[in-house]
Amino acid sequence: MHQLPPETHTDIDVDPAELARIALTVAVEAGRLVVDERPVGLGVAETKSSATDVVTVMDQRSRDHLLARLGELRPRDGFAGEERGARASDSGITRVVDPIDGTVNYLYEIPAYAVSVAAAVGDPGVDGAWQPVAGAVVNPVTGERYTAWAGGGAWRSIGDAQPRRLQVRETSLGQALCGTGFGYDADRRAWQAAVLSHVLPQVRDIRRLGSAALDLCRVAEGSLDVYYERGLNPWDMAAGWLVATEAGALVSDLHGRAPGAELTLAGAPVLHSRPAAVPEGAIEQVGPEIVR
Repeated sequence: MHQLPPETHTDIDVDPAELARIALTVAVEAGRLVVDERPVGLGVAETKSSATDVVTVMDQRSRDHLLARLGELRPRDGFAGEERGARASDSGITRVVDPIDGTVNYLYEIPAYAVSVAAAVGDPGVDGAWQPVAGAVVNPVTGERYTAWAGGGAWRSIGDAQPRRLQVRETSLGQALCGTGFGYDADRRAWQAAVLSHVLPQVRDIRRLGSAALDLCRVAEGSLDVYYERGLNPWDMAAGWLVATEAGALVSDLHGRAPGAELTLAGAPVLHSRPAAVPEGAIEQVGPEIVR
């Protein structure tokens, strides 16, 4: 796992396994909410970075549920997420939450979205200054539940079935199934498409599934071999980052530092060292634009 800067401390007064249990409990609850109480004719409540980057009323309801429940269970923890409701930490722990990761999939009723809840130390607002120590990712449609905590491994279950420990899959680059995603800003999408043209000839195939949290968990379980994406926020990656790491994946930016908005790259060590699905020089050939 990546080392935090010297000023960031990981000493916490609670077992990370307990933080993961709480994360799973509230993520399952929020997942049931967004499935069971989805309104007929669900539409867009508001937009974020562009007209295609949407928020639904159920994103907001899921956020409100998570904010309230985490406030009951861990009232001194901070809260950081995609939607409103941020609060500062008084415990050394911040809950980094995405109430629906894959909102467009949710809007179109594509069953590839998740509730992602992590517990992190450090400041999630600063790349490289924070780190997840526990987390859960729940797909409420399929029943898939992924959990991890620092030093405790990564685990997957379906519904209430016995969890199975995850281990990243080793393979060659030419046989690697690669996951990625695209942003909502037109300039970023053009950049991502240009990078993809360098990646595609070198791997088995590409998948774009629409949820960064689930993509990172798929690397952990081996249903993807490698994953990369530019423009992720802390709430997109926090729980999935830990699940992948605890399954033996390396998760970093292109230069081996902690993952962040510039790039998040995850894969088995043998692939990551290439650095796998983003060939050396591809970023520079396309152009090192400032992340928007």
